[in-house]
Amino acid sequence: MVVTRELRLNTRGRCDVRDITEEVEQVVQASGLSAGTVTLFCPGSTGGLTTIEYEAGVIADLEQVLDEIVPPDRPYRHHLRWGDDNGHSHVRAALIGPSLTIPFVDGRLTLGTWQQIVFCDFDTHPRSRRLVVQIIGE
Repeated sequence: MVVTRELRLNTRGRCDVRDITEEVEQVVQASGLSAGTVTLFCPGSTGGLTTIEYEAGVIADLEQVLDEIVPPDRPYRHHLRWGDDNGHSHVRAALIGPSLTIPFVDGRLTLGTWQQIVFCDFDTHPRSRRLVVQIIGE
């Protein structure tokens, strides 16, 4: 069986990292399926999905590393073409990726003890985001 739902988020932008684990768990449990996989997908090119320990120090470390490898202040060709300021947002989203798949058993996500599901908004301004949640299972 396939169940498709949406999650809605209002984000601050500028590497806003949101723990969405509880919302995903609720959608899986509400599906009535006991075992399978849940896939999350971000329609858009400036957001990403991953897992991480959702702790202030790790989140700050993630932002620092992204600033080092994809600095916001370098001259991106995207800025020249479109006259905007979010070239780094697109590159960061491409590195993190737009989707994530997690198995679930007995209606529960199989995440590790210190592993949470996070959505990262890399755009340069607040956004209203829609995430597609598709559950496949029995």
